[in-house]
Amino acid sequence: MADRAPIIVWIRRDLRLSDHAALSEAAKSGRPVIPVFIRDALVDGLGTAPQWRLGLGVSHFAQSLSEKGSRLICRSGAPKAVLSELVAETGASAVWWMRAYDPDSVARDTEVKAALRDDGIEARSFAGHLMFEPWTVETKQGAFYKVYTPFWKAVRGRDVPEPLPAPGTLPTPEHWPESEDPARWDLGAGMRRGAAVVRPYVRLGEAAAQGRLGHFIAAIVAGYDDSRDQPGSDGTSNLSENLSLGEISPAQCWHAGRRAMEEGKPGAETFLKELVWREFAYHLMFHTPRLLTGNWREEWDAFPWNEDERKAEVKAWKQARTGIRFVDAGLREMYVTGRMHNRARMIVASYLTKHLMCHWRIGQKWFEDCLIDWDPASNAMGWQWSAGSGPDATPYFRVFNPVTQLDKFDKNRAYVGRWIAEEKSNPSDEALAYFDAIPERWGMTPEDAYPAPIVAADVGRKRALSAYESRDF
Repeated sequence: MADRAPIIVWIRRDLRLSDHAALSEAAKSGRPVIPVFIRDALVDGLGTAPQWRLGLGVSHFAQSLSEKGSRLICRSGAPKAVLSELVAETGASAVWWMRAYDPDSVARDTEVKAALRDDGIEARSFAGHLMFEPWTVETKQGAFYKVYTPFWKAVRGRDVPEPLPAPGTLPTPEHWPESEDPARWDLGAGMRRGAAVVRPYVRLGEAAAQGRLGHFIAAIVAGYDDSRDQPGSDGTSNLSENLSLGEISPAQCWHAGRRAMEEGKPGAETFLKELVWREFAYHLMFHTPRLLTGNWREEWDAFPWNEDERKAEVKAWKQARTGIRFVDAGLREMYVTGRMHNRARMIVASYLTKHLMCHWRIGQKWFEDCLIDWDPASNAMGWQWSAGSGPDATPYFRVFNPVTQLDKFDKNRAYVGRWIAEEKSNPSDEALAYFDAIPERWGMTPEDAYPAPIVAADVGRKRALSAYESRDF
């Protein structure tokens, strides 16, 4: 009967059981629930590290479902065709999922929803990857916000629904459909030897994400105003990895931060502002998808950035051999851990786009390939903010000096000491791990001399300012 027909829950970047509206609603219905993950063109189009991390996350989530007495059915192909096949195989009368907001996912989901409804199947999407749906936050004129501070003021007092508990049980079908083995997909093939280096730094799954949040609120958030800018210490939440794949929801983070703020912990409001900065990036991506692919401020199309990735300066930047220690340390942290401290990201991005006068798209694409916490909106927003071409961006004439920034935020050189091995008698294991993570064809060893700056801080700043002042736009 239709009221007992299974519900397919299409899993995407929402690898958790708690605060998962689609799973919770399906479980509450009492009907059999069939969780499904589809390896589609968007999965295959991911960069090397994000695809590897997704593969780990999917396998871990499958185990979590198994512990609940359920399963994750894995299939490959175009979602419209795969879901139609599963509906026919299982007799399901509904397909539910959590919303995505990037333009490719929106186009895919719109096509799938129309096809399912044409076939008489209920297609329903749920909120949860964001706290505030992009079409619900508007200026008094009915437009979307283009500047962060007014956006923050508009949402800071809004109610965010309390996170949902994980379902106690997930009703199962009488017969499970066939599933592919996600391990055979080999989503981590491109990582090669780097996988063994990065893997110990991965905090995989929902329980690890909740542990990170709990540690942050208990031990770090009170001093977060200052500690978040100190890359040599454990002063951030480190939750970007888990948020990117939905192993924890932003609402769960928000409510933990709100409780900390009510308890008088001084850094809690700054943490909430960082969560809303993520929301702001998603809202801008939703309303202006060009954020992902071109200059958000279109007048920057005329700026004389280098777009040739074969240049020696670009190669040195990618290899973390610029001779600028803050820049190189940040990139090496990324190769070893799959992540990079946010202060270092700003310095690394500013140096590429301003000191080296290279297009931000070069850096954006490199991060897309190397970060396990890659997020389409946050990555694009961060690069355009640093370059000066984005909404609410740092002015182009504000050029971070990577030398004075190091003196300010890494006074005792704990950060660069942790990640740079050359010319040290006893380098750290993490600094040496960089040479195990990078491609062998780079031919680099810890015995190499550390390079002189490819572009000195003062020289690069003058060149950037000259280009800005003489711009023809």
